[in-house]
Amino acid sequence: MITTRRRWAGTTFGAVVLVLATGCSSGQTSNVSNGPTGQVKGKISITYLQKQGDQQYFVDEAAGAKTKAAQLGVHLNVVNLGNDANKTVSEVQAAIARKANGLIVVVPDPAVGPEVARTARDAKVTLLTSDDQVCTSGPDPTTCARKDLVPRIGFSGQQMGAAVGRRAAKEYKKAGWKAADTSIISAWKQDVTVCGDRVKAAQEAFKQSAGNSVATINVPTDNTPTGAQDKIAATITAHPRVQHWIVWGCNDENVQGGVTALQNAHVSPSNIIGVGLGAYLACKDWTSGKPSGMKASLFINGRDIGALAVQTMYDRLRNGKPLPVEAFAPTKMVDHANWRAAGVKCS
Repeated sequence: MITTRRRWAGTTFGAVVLVLATGCSSGQTSNVSNGPTGQVKGKISITYLQKQGDQQYFVDEAAGAKTKAAQLGVHLNVVNLGNDANKTVSEVQAAIARKANGLIVVVPDPAVGPEVARTARDAKVTLLTSDDQVCTSGPDPTTCARKDLVPRIGFSGQQMGAAVGRRAAKEYKKAGWKAADTSIISAWKQDVTVCGDRVKAAQEAFKQSAGNSVATINVPTDNTPTGAQDKIAATITAHPRVQHWIVWGCNDENVQGGVTALQNAHVSPSNIIGVGLGAYLACKDWTSGKPSGMKASLFINGRDIGALAVQTMYDRLRNGKPLPVEAFAPTKMVDHANWRAAGVKCS
Protein backbone atom coordinates (compact mmCIF):
# COMPACT_ATOMS: atom_id res chain seq x y z
CA MET A 1 0.00 0.00 0.00
CA ILE A 2 -0.21 5.55 1.76
CA THR A 3 0.30 13.01 3.37
CA THR A 4 -0.63 13.72 6.49
CA ARG A 5 -3.07 16.49 6.28
CA ARG A 6 -5.89 15.96 8.71
CA ARG A 7 -9.15 14.80 7.30
CA TRP A 8 -12.14 16.87 8.34
CA ALA A 9 -15.51 15.56 9.48
CA GLY A 10 -18.68 16.26 7.58
CA THR A 11 -17.08 17.04 4.22
CA THR A 12 -18.65 15.41 1.19
CA PHE A 13 -16.62 12.92 -0.83
CA GLY A 14 -16.75 15.07 -3.94
CA ALA A 15 -15.37 18.05 -2.06
CA VAL A 16 -12.57 15.95 -0.64
CA VAL A 17 -11.54 14.83 -4.11
CA LEU A 18 -11.61 18.41 -5.37
CA VAL A 19 -9.24 19.52 -2.64
CA LEU A 20 -7.01 16.51 -3.24
CA ALA A 21 -6.79 17.18 -6.94
CA THR A 22 -5.87 20.81 -6.47
CA GLY A 23 -4.11 21.10 -3.14
CA CYS A 24 -2.10 17.98 -2.28
CA SER A 25 0.23 17.43 -5.21
CA SER A 26 3.98 17.76 -4.93
CA GLY A 27 3.88 20.86 -7.13
CA GLN A 28 6.08 19.24 -9.79
CA THR A 29 5.32 17.57 -13.07
CA SER A 30 6.97 14.35 -14.16
CA ASN A 31 9.85 14.01 -16.61
CA VAL A 32 8.59 10.55 -17.57
CA SER A 33 6.59 10.42 -20.80
CA ASN A 34 2.94 11.06 -20.01
CA GLY A 35 1.72 9.46 -23.20
CA PRO A 36 0.18 11.36 -26.12
CA THR A 37 -0.24 15.08 -25.67
CA GLY A 38 -3.35 15.23 -27.83
CA GLN A 39 -6.66 15.40 -26.01
CA VAL A 40 -9.13 12.52 -26.22
CA LYS A 41 -12.33 13.88 -27.75
CA GLY A 42 -14.64 10.89 -27.41
CA LYS A 43 -15.40 8.65 -24.43
CA ILE A 44 -12.32 8.02 -22.33
CA SER A 45 -11.43 4.43 -21.42
CA ILE A 46 -9.21 3.73 -18.40
CA THR A 47 -8.02 0.41 -17.03
CA TYR A 48 -7.13 0.23 -13.33
CA LEU A 49 -4.90 -2.77 -12.57
CA GLN A 50 -4.50 -3.51 -8.85
CA LYS A 51 -2.45 -5.96 -6.86
CA GLN A 52 -4.31 -7.76 -4.04
CA GLY A 53 -7.66 -6.56 -5.34
CA ASP A 54 -9.59 -8.48 -2.68
CA GLN A 55 -7.85 -6.64 0.20
CA GLN A 56 -10.19 -4.10 1.80
CA TYR A 57 -7.98 -1.12 1.04
CA PHE A 58 -7.91 -1.98 -2.67
CA VAL A 59 -11.63 -2.81 -2.67
CA ASP A 60 -12.20 0.71 -1.37
CA GLU A 61 -9.76 2.12 -3.91
CA ALA A 62 -11.67 0.46 -6.76
CA ALA A 63 -14.96 1.77 -5.37
CA GLY A 64 -13.61 5.32 -5.24
CA ALA A 65 -12.29 4.99 -8.78
CA LYS A 66 -15.64 3.73 -10.06
CA THR A 67 -17.56 6.53 -8.36
CA LYS A 68 -15.29 9.17 -9.85
CA ALA A 69 -15.37 7.53 -13.29
CA ALA A 70 -19.18 7.58 -13.24
CA GLN A 71 -19.16 11.27 -12.33
CA LEU A 72 -16.79 12.05 -15.21
CA GLY A 73 -18.49 9.80 -17.77
CA VAL A 74 -15.39 7.61 -18.09
CA HIS A 75 -15.41 3.92 -19.00
CA LEU A 76 -13.42 2.18 -16.26
CA ASN A 77 -12.26 -1.42 -16.20
CA VAL A 78 -10.82 -2.66 -12.86
CA VAL A 79 -8.55 -5.73 -12.94
CA ASN A 80 -7.39 -7.71 -9.90
CA LEU A 81 -3.79 -8.83 -10.43
CA GLY A 82 -3.57 -10.63 -7.10
CA ASN A 83 0.14 -11.15 -6.38
CA ASP A 84 0.97 -12.32 -9.90
CA ALA A 85 3.72 -10.18 -11.45
CA ASN A 86 3.47 -12.04 -14.77
CA LYS A 87 -0.23 -11.28 -14.96
CA THR A 88 0.59 -7.58 -14.72
CA VAL A 89 2.32 -7.54 -18.10
CA SER A 90 -0.30 -9.68 -19.84
CA GLU A 91 -3.16 -7.55 -18.46
CA VAL A 92 -1.41 -4.35 -19.54
CA GLN A 93 -1.15 -5.81 -23.05
CA ALA A 94 -4.81 -6.86 -22.94
CA ALA A 95 -5.90 -3.37 -21.85
CA ILE A 96 -3.94 -1.83 -24.71
CA ALA A 97 -5.56 -4.29 -27.12
CA ARG A 98 -8.95 -3.11 -25.81
CA LYS A 99 -7.94 0.44 -26.80
CA ALA A 100 -7.61 1.83 -23.29
CA ASN A 101 -6.53 5.47 -23.37
CA GLY A 102 -4.90 5.33 -19.96
CA LEU A 103 -3.55 2.76 -17.51
CA ILE A 104 -3.42 3.10 -13.72
CA VAL A 105 -1.35 0.35 -12.14
CA VAL A 106 -0.55 -0.95 -8.67
CA VAL A 107 2.17 -3.51 -9.41
CA PRO A 108 2.47 -6.72 -7.34
CA ASP A 109 6.24 -6.60 -7.86
CA PRO A 110 8.24 -3.49 -8.79
CA ALA A 111 10.56 -5.64 -10.90
CA VAL A 112 7.96 -5.62 -13.70
CA GLY A 113 7.92 -1.82 -13.71
CA PRO A 114 10.31 -1.26 -16.63
CA GLU A 115 8.44 -3.71 -18.87
CA VAL A 116 5.07 -2.19 -17.97
CA ALA A 117 6.38 1.32 -18.64
CA ARG A 118 7.98 0.28 -21.93
CA THR A 119 4.82 -1.49 -23.12
CA ALA A 120 2.67 1.56 -22.36
CA ARG A 121 5.18 3.92 -23.97
CA ASP A 122 5.44 1.85 -27.15
CA ALA A 123 1.66 1.80 -27.43
CA LYS A 124 1.48 5.56 -26.71
CA VAL A 125 -0.84 4.94 -23.78
CA THR A 126 -0.69 7.18 -20.72
CA LEU A 127 0.62 5.41 -17.61
CA LEU A 128 0.01 6.39 -14.00
CA THR A 129 0.73 4.39 -10.85
CA SER A 130 -1.10 4.47 -7.56
CA ASP A 131 0.17 3.53 -4.12
CA ASP A 132 3.53 1.97 -5.05
CA GLN A 133 6.33 3.48 -7.08
CA VAL A 134 7.47 2.14 -10.44
CA CYS A 135 10.79 2.85 -12.13
CA THR A 136 11.13 2.94 -15.92
CA SER A 137 14.87 2.19 -15.96
CA GLY A 138 15.29 -0.60 -13.42
CA PRO A 139 13.51 -3.10 -11.17
CA ASP A 140 14.21 -1.30 -7.89
CA PRO A 141 12.51 2.07 -7.36
CA THR A 142 14.74 2.74 -4.34
CA THR A 143 17.75 3.12 -6.64
CA CYS A 144 15.84 4.89 -9.41
CA ALA A 145 16.62 8.43 -10.52
CA ARG A 146 13.66 10.65 -9.72
CA LYS A 147 13.26 11.55 -13.38
CA ASP A 148 12.69 7.86 -14.16
CA LEU A 149 9.87 7.30 -11.66
CA VAL A 150 6.41 6.92 -13.16
CA PRO A 151 3.96 9.59 -11.92
CA ARG A 152 2.22 8.33 -8.77
CA ILE A 153 -0.96 8.95 -6.82
CA GLY A 154 -0.78 7.81 -3.23
CA PHE A 155 0.24 8.71 0.25
CA SER A 156 3.50 10.19 1.47
CA GLY A 157 5.43 7.32 2.98
CA GLN A 158 7.56 9.66 5.05
CA GLN A 159 4.61 11.55 6.51
CA MET A 160 2.65 8.36 7.21
CA GLY A 161 5.59 6.67 8.86
CA ALA A 162 6.30 9.74 10.96
CA ALA A 163 2.69 9.76 12.19
CA VAL A 164 3.00 6.10 13.19
CA GLY A 165 6.29 6.70 14.98
CA ARG A 166 4.95 9.67 16.91
CA ARG A 167 1.86 7.75 18.05
CA ALA A 168 4.00 4.78 19.10
CA ALA A 169 6.20 7.14 21.11
CA LYS A 170 3.16 8.68 22.77
CA GLU A 171 1.86 5.24 23.80
CA TYR A 172 5.33 4.20 24.94
CA LYS A 173 5.73 7.22 27.22
CA LYS A 174 2.20 6.78 28.55
CA ALA A 175 2.95 3.15 29.42
CA GLY A 176 6.08 4.16 31.33
CA TRP A 177 8.20 1.37 29.86
CA LYS A 178 12.01 1.30 29.99
CA ALA A 179 14.11 1.02 26.87
CA ALA A 180 16.18 -1.76 28.43
CA ASP A 181 13.31 -4.26 28.44
CA THR A 182 11.45 -3.03 25.34
CA SER A 183 11.94 -3.90 21.67
CA ILE A 184 10.41 -2.57 18.46
CA ILE A 185 9.36 -4.95 15.70
CA SER A 186 9.46 -3.19 12.33
CA ALA A 187 7.90 -5.44 9.70
CA TRP A 188 7.61 -4.92 5.95
CA LYS A 189 8.16 -6.36 2.47
CA GLN A 190 11.62 -5.06 1.88
CA ASP A 191 11.56 -4.69 -1.90
CA VAL A 192 8.60 -2.27 -1.81
CA THR A 193 9.90 1.30 -1.84
CA VAL A 194 7.01 2.96 -0.06
CA CYS A 195 7.23 0.39 2.74
CA GLY A 196 10.86 1.26 3.34
CA ASP A 197 9.95 4.96 3.41
CA ARG A 198 7.28 4.33 6.02
CA VAL A 199 9.27 2.27 8.50
CA LYS A 200 12.35 4.47 8.23
CA ALA A 201 10.28 7.57 8.97
CA ALA A 202 8.54 5.77 11.86
CA GLN A 203 11.91 4.95 13.38
CA GLU A 204 13.18 8.51 13.10
CA ALA A 205 9.97 10.05 14.46
CA PHE A 206 9.84 7.60 17.37
CA LYS A 207 13.39 8.36 18.45
CA GLN A 208 12.76 12.08 18.27
CA SER A 209 9.42 11.93 20.11
CA ALA A 210 10.34 9.30 22.71
CA GLY A 211 13.56 11.00 23.67
CA ASN A 212 15.56 7.78 23.74
CA SER A 213 16.47 4.81 21.58
CA VAL A 214 14.75 1.44 21.78
CA ALA A 215 16.25 -1.64 20.17
CA THR A 216 14.62 -2.33 16.79
CA ILE A 217 14.28 -5.72 15.11
CA ASN A 218 13.68 -5.48 11.36
CA VAL A 219 11.52 -8.37 10.16
CA PRO A 220 11.15 -9.06 6.41
CA THR A 221 7.63 -10.22 5.51
CA ASP A 222 5.36 -10.65 2.51
CA ASN A 223 3.04 -7.87 3.79
CA THR A 224 0.27 -10.34 4.67
CA PRO A 225 -1.13 -11.05 8.17
CA THR A 226 -0.21 -14.74 8.14
CA GLY A 227 3.21 -14.11 6.63
CA ALA A 228 3.97 -11.44 9.21
CA GLN A 229 2.62 -13.60 12.03
CA ASP A 230 4.90 -16.50 11.12
CA LYS A 231 8.03 -14.38 10.84
CA ILE A 232 7.31 -12.36 13.98
CA ALA A 233 6.51 -15.50 16.00
CA ALA A 234 10.04 -16.71 15.29
CA THR A 235 11.40 -13.32 16.32
CA ILE A 236 9.55 -13.44 19.66
CA THR A 237 10.94 -16.90 20.37
CA ALA A 238 14.46 -15.65 19.67
CA HIS A 239 14.12 -12.79 22.19
CA PRO A 240 12.69 -14.32 25.40
CA ARG A 241 13.97 -11.53 27.68
CA VAL A 242 11.93 -8.76 26.07
CA GLN A 243 9.05 -7.75 28.33
CA HIS A 244 7.40 -5.02 26.25
CA TRP A 245 6.86 -4.90 22.49
CA ILE A 246 6.15 -2.11 20.04
CA VAL A 247 5.00 -3.19 16.58
CA TRP A 248 4.76 -1.15 13.40
CA GLY A 249 5.16 -1.94 9.73
CA CYS A 250 4.22 -1.15 6.17
CA ASN A 251 0.51 -1.79 6.67
CA ASP A 252 -2.19 -3.09 8.99
CA GLU A 253 -1.42 -6.64 7.83
CA ASN A 254 2.09 -6.59 9.30
CA VAL A 255 1.00 -5.08 12.59
CA GLN A 256 -2.04 -7.34 12.93
CA GLY A 257 0.18 -10.34 12.28
CA GLY A 258 2.65 -9.12 14.88
CA VAL A 259 0.01 -8.44 17.52
CA THR A 260 -1.54 -11.86 16.92
CA ALA A 261 1.85 -13.58 17.20
CA LEU A 262 2.55 -11.81 20.48
CA GLN A 263 -0.84 -12.62 21.96
CA ASN A 264 -0.44 -16.25 20.87
CA ALA A 265 2.86 -16.21 22.77
CA HIS A 266 0.88 -15.18 25.87
CA VAL A 267 2.11 -11.60 25.88
CA SER A 268 -0.53 -9.45 27.58
CA PRO A 269 -2.17 -6.67 25.50
CA SER A 270 -0.92 -4.27 28.17
CA ASN A 271 2.63 -5.18 27.10
CA ILE A 272 2.00 -4.60 23.38
CA ILE A 273 1.84 -1.32 21.50
CA GLY A 274 0.75 -2.01 17.94
CA VAL A 275 0.32 1.00 15.65
CA GLY A 276 -1.10 -0.04 12.30
CA LEU A 277 -1.29 1.63 8.94
CA GLY A 278 -4.62 1.35 7.17
CA ALA A 279 -7.05 0.79 10.07
CA TYR A 280 -9.19 -1.65 8.08
CA LEU A 281 -7.85 -4.60 10.12
CA ALA A 282 -7.06 -2.74 13.34
CA CYS A 283 -10.72 -1.86 13.78
CA LYS A 284 -11.59 -5.55 14.10
CA ASP A 285 -9.80 -5.62 17.43
CA TRP A 286 -11.75 -2.61 18.60
CA THR A 287 -15.23 -3.93 17.75
CA SER A 288 -15.07 -6.56 20.52
CA GLY A 289 -14.44 -4.04 23.28
CA LYS A 290 -11.80 -6.37 24.75
CA PRO A 291 -8.24 -5.22 25.54
CA SER A 292 -6.00 -5.39 22.49
CA GLY A 293 -2.36 -4.86 21.65
CA MET A 294 -3.50 -2.82 18.64
CA LYS A 295 -3.47 0.63 20.19
CA ALA A 296 -3.97 2.81 17.10
CA SER A 297 -3.74 2.86 13.31
CA LEU A 298 -3.28 5.49 10.64
CA PHE A 299 -6.45 5.56 8.53
CA ILE A 300 -5.67 5.62 4.83
CA ASN A 301 -8.78 5.86 2.70
CA GLY A 302 -8.44 3.86 -0.50
CA ARG A 303 -11.51 5.60 -1.95
CA ASP A 304 -9.66 8.90 -1.96
CA ILE A 305 -6.72 7.42 -3.87
CA GLY A 306 -8.88 5.67 -6.46
CA ALA A 307 -10.87 8.83 -7.10
CA LEU A 308 -7.80 11.04 -7.30
CA ALA A 309 -6.07 8.64 -9.67
CA VAL A 310 -9.02 8.62 -12.07
CA GLN A 311 -9.41 12.41 -11.84
CA THR A 312 -5.70 12.90 -12.56
CA MET A 313 -5.79 10.56 -15.54
CA TYR A 314 -8.95 12.22 -16.84
CA ASP A 315 -7.35 15.67 -16.61
CA ARG A 316 -4.41 14.40 -18.65
CA LEU A 317 -6.46 12.66 -21.32
CA ARG A 318 -9.26 15.22 -21.69
CA ASN A 319 -7.42 18.48 -21.06
CA GLY A 320 -3.76 17.64 -21.70
CA LYS A 321 -2.77 18.54 -18.13
CA PRO A 322 0.70 17.14 -17.28
CA LEU A 323 0.77 14.38 -14.68
CA PRO A 324 2.29 15.41 -11.34
CA VAL A 325 5.36 13.55 -10.12
CA GLU A 326 3.30 12.65 -7.04
CA ALA A 327 -0.04 13.67 -5.58
CA PHE A 328 -1.00 12.78 -2.03
CA ALA A 329 -4.25 12.12 -0.19
CA PRO A 330 -4.81 12.90 3.53
CA THR A 331 -4.64 10.49 6.46
CA LYS A 332 -5.91 10.41 10.07
CA MET A 333 -4.76 8.55 13.18
CA VAL A 334 -7.60 6.53 14.76
CA ASP A 335 -8.06 4.25 17.75
CA HIS A 336 -10.79 2.35 19.58
CA ALA A 337 -12.54 5.60 20.54
CA ASN A 338 -12.81 7.39 17.20
CA TRP A 339 -12.48 4.92 14.33
CA ARG A 340 -16.18 4.78 13.53
CA ALA A 341 -16.54 8.57 13.45
CA ALA A 342 -13.56 8.72 11.08
CA GLY A 343 -15.38 6.51 8.55
CA VAL A 344 -13.22 3.38 8.80
CA LYS A 345 -14.78 0.27 7.27
CA CYS A 346 -13.77 -3.03 8.84
CA SER A 347 -12.85 -5.81 6.41
